Amino acid sequence: MKLSDLRDNEGARKSRTRVGRGIGSGKGKTGGRGVKGQKSRSGVAIKGFEGGQMPLHMRLPKRGFLAPGRLSFAEANLSDVQKLAEAGTTMVSEETLLSARSLNRTKVDGVRLLGSGELSAKVDVTVTYATKSARDAIEKAGGTVTMTRPEKKKRLRGPHKEAAKKGK
Repeated sequence: MKLSDLRDNEGARKSRTRVGRGIGSGKGKTGGRGVKGQKSRSGVAIKGFEGGQMPLHMRLPKRGFLAPGRLSFAEANLSDVQKLAEAGTTMVSEETLLSARSLNRTKVDGVRLLGSGELSAKVDVTVTYATKSARDAIEKAGGTVTMTRPEKKKRLRGPHKEAAKKGK
């Protein structure tokens, strides 16, 4: 056997059907497109077109909104902080939570500390956000909470809101 004798098995490679190449090909003349009409012409793209009726994707209501500049946060609980405290950590930060594998995501904009679980050890915590219940639990145990992002301010709009703010 020589290198020039190597061939594929019979039927292993099927050649593409050449459309519109004579009546003998079986796909000649109209090329499988039928007779006349918009779909028989070239350059037609009518995906989702329903014959002038309002298409389904336009009839359904729009739901929800995702802000383009939204931030995504990894969530940690007080129970995760307690586990670190039991291991001997007194300063808990986003890096220590990541290294202890308490967080489920690595590519995030920060860490939000939630108040789920119990905390009995004195721990100093530095995170992006902490809920009120989490802050209260840490301060009750004798620790401190430092948030690296400022609290969001409520946006007041209109002159009637300004009057309500001043107490008039």
